[in-house]
Amino acid sequence: MTAVLAPERVTLSRMHAPTLCTLPDAVAANVARIRSATTARIMAVVKADGYGLGAVTVAQAALAAGAEWLGVTDAAEAVALRDAGIEAPILAWLNPSGVDAAQAAADRVDIAVGSVEELRQLIADAAAPVRVHLSMDTGMARGGCPLDDWADLLRLARAGAGRIDVVGVMGHLPRADEADPRANSAAVLRMRHARDAALRAGFGSLLVHLAATSGALTDPATHFDMVRIGAGLVGIDPSGTVPLHGAARLTASVVHTRVARAGTSVGYDGVHVTERDTHLSVIGVGYGDGIPRELSGEAGIGAGTGAGIEIGGTRHPIVGRVSMDQIVVDTGDVAFPRGTEATVFGPEGGAVPTVQDWARWAATIPHTIVTGVGPRVQRSVA
Repeated sequence: MTAVLAPERVTLSRMHAPTLCTLPDAVAANVARIRSATTARIMAVVKADGYGLGAVTVAQAALAAGAEWLGVTDAAEAVALRDAGIEAPILAWLNPSGVDAAQAAADRVDIAVGSVEELRQLIADAAAPVRVHLSMDTGMARGGCPLDDWADLLRLARAGAGRIDVVGVMGHLPRADEADPRANSAAVLRMRHARDAALRAGFGSLLVHLAATSGALTDPATHFDMVRIGAGLVGIDPSGTVPLHGAARLTASVVHTRVARAGTSVGYDGVHVTERDTHLSVIGVGYGDGIPRELSGEAGIGAGTGAGIEIGGTRHPIVGRVSMDQIVVDTGDVAFPRGTEATVFGPEGGAVPTVQDWARWAATIPHTIVTGVGPRVQRSVA
């Protein structure tokens, strides 16, 4: 077999580090798409560092496109947003490290509270008033106040006036990904109950929010006053019913290419054996960088899952086990020189895999692909 070298690639030798590039225009396009589906306010949820794409970058793009609020997991995540000069209201609703009430008040971060115990602690700690969203369990048993405790939560919130200021009521849809309004009708009714009980308890105008991306795109009954968009910002509709724009591109270099004769074992345990003479290119990313090792089935990758990456305008199959720092690609008759750029995933489609492709290959969800890109991978913004 004679190696075939694309003439324009023969001189390529300069390596570039694996890089995850965020595409703010795609974030803006996704906000616009969601705006077309609702009249409610939009909260851009930038937890987990903006789904791995940079919380500040994603937040700025979303706000410029019409989002009015930001959401984070922990109040501490809001610090970088405030330091970047972002003035939009911010809600933190899980706070796994607890809440520094004084810091939350100083940073102007609203806090979600989903139990009597949490609220009692926040009231005890608050010196300056903290803005609070009371969270109802609308059917997930994962967080939020159970319906049986809601009246007690409201009474405590009333007693804590002056230390807290209740400004919102929230919940989370348990089955929005089904894109069937009937699946979440009970949650909607429970949210209405929570809102109405709060109003009867004497709380003033409240911001009510329940839906995330799938609900915002598929079920207007869930929209209330605001919808919370996280995965949708980066191009993921968990319901799989609405096309959005991928907001990230992961690229890496070919670090080594060799001829492999028929019968060559590839990678750990030799789970893939070449069936013909071919070329193999090593790409400098692996499971230490977020490439799912779940692709490494006992039968090898290339023959079964369809997993591959784009090099030179063609998708080439990944073969052998995913290593910590490397994957191997079968490029057939083409020998790609060291330094040739490979696209691991991106928004283009066609030869370029999407994060949805990777999720299917790894039997997971797209969220884990974008948030799983490791810290060794450089970040850039288009």
